[in-house]
Amino acid sequence: MGASAHPSRAATASSHAELTAEEIADITDDKAYELPQLADSILTHGLSLVGTRYRYGGSSVNSGFDCSGFIGYLFKEEAGLQLPRSTREMIKIDAPLVEREELEPGDLLFFATNGRGRVSHAGIYLGDDQFIHSASRSSGVRVDSLDDRYWSRTFIEAKRALALAPSESLERHP
Repeated sequence: MGASAHPSRAATASSHAELTAEEIADITDDKAYELPQLADSILTHGLSLVGTRYRYGGSSVNSGFDCSGFIGYLFKEEAGLQLPRSTREMIKIDAPLVEREELEPGDLLFFATNGRGRVSHAGIYLGDDQFIHSASRSSGVRVDSLDDRYWSRTFIEAKRALALAPSESLERHP
């Protein structure tokens, strides 16, 4: 009689656990669904800035951008996300690491371009092995291929910074 004495209590506890799991899944699904739209907004804005001049320490359309200034500007404007100002600090953010084969548009890419093995450059993944970045004084904001030998060789890691976007940003991009 012990097991069947409180069948309704067991059923209630079970359905409550399922409801909680469903609620968690809904929240997770909603955020996952919103991230591509948020990434699209960042990338559309970024692509509209192709050709903007490079300026070391720059973080605005008027002054020009360096690589971290470009990323910081887009993520703040489109996602409400304040990222660290330097690539050395940006790579330390507590965002999920992403394998190269698992890259999604909007992921941050980090490179060691100075020959010292430390992060010195960053860009934003567009999809199809393409990324956008503020590259150099000679080219400014441009799109390059991760398959390019130089970028493939200097690639360090990628992070999904959009996973840190505040909820209000997700609501702005239905």
